[in-house]
Amino acid sequence: MSNYKAITDRTFEFAVRIVKLCKVLDESLGVARTISKQLLRSGTSIGANVDESQAAESTADFIHKLKIALKEARETRYWLKLLIASELIPEHRLVPILGEINELIKIIAAIIIKTQQNNQK
Repeated sequence: MSNYKAITDRTFEFAVRIVKLCKVLDESLGVARTISKQLLRSGTSIGANVDESQAAESTADFIHKLKIALKEARETRYWLKLLIASELIPEHRLVPILGEINELIKIIAAIIIKTQQNNQK
């Protein structure tokens, strides 16, 4: 259970970082503000779905909720990469959060795979 707590904590802390980044983006006009709304939705949804998976009604429901979190994580990575590529935020400022989303994607995917394997036994 400690591994599960670690992922819930990490995804919550990631959501806090996303909120702070979006707060900065929201101060801009135009495109940055629009991207901010998309990033805020996907970036905070990761932790919400991971946390919701804790109350899953079945293993299939648990996996389903984590798959949603994984999709949201991938979407978040897309928006972060777009911010860099479009030069709305300097790359060096987003490298740490981009590194964290890549790690979260790997961890969530590994939990899904491990749960599916354990469910087949």
